[in-house]
Amino acid sequence: MRFRTVLLIVVAIVVAAFLIVNWRVFAAPANISFLAGTVEIPLGVVMVGLLALVVLAVAIYVGLWQGTLLMDLRRQSKELQAQRNLADDAEASRFTELSTLLRGEMTKLDQRLEAALDALRGEVRDAEHSIAATLGEMDDRFQREHSRGTD
Repeated sequence: MRFRTVLLIVVAIVVAAFLIVNWRVFAAPANISFLAGTVEIPLGVVMVGLLALVVLAVAIYVGLWQGTLLMDLRRQSKELQAQRNLADDAEASRFTELSTLLRGEMTKLDQRLEAALDALRGEVRDAEHSIAATLGEMDDRFQREHSRGTD
């Protein structure tokens, strides 16, 4: 239990004990004057009745106040959830945009890599042709030298 609840219960018990112990004094009749006339009624009972009305009024006020606070809290919670949903949607949109951008960049890099590989294949082919031509030329020289030496 919260401290306030315990404190309220203790105060109620103390007031009830005070009423029980002093009930004869509270129940003693007295002449009470109202604006319209005078009535013989126990003053303690009137005071307890007024205390009960004040406690009831405070309880109603606190209940209404707490209800208003709960409604405000619920409204703020809904607004916060709506803002959270907007932020999540914006974040998802940014992730989608980032994914699209990365895919585009990967496509460009893939195209550049393919172009570089094609260029490298062409250079290797040219080098192969050049080596083949050099080997062919060397073979021709060897054949000529060899054929001169046997003649």
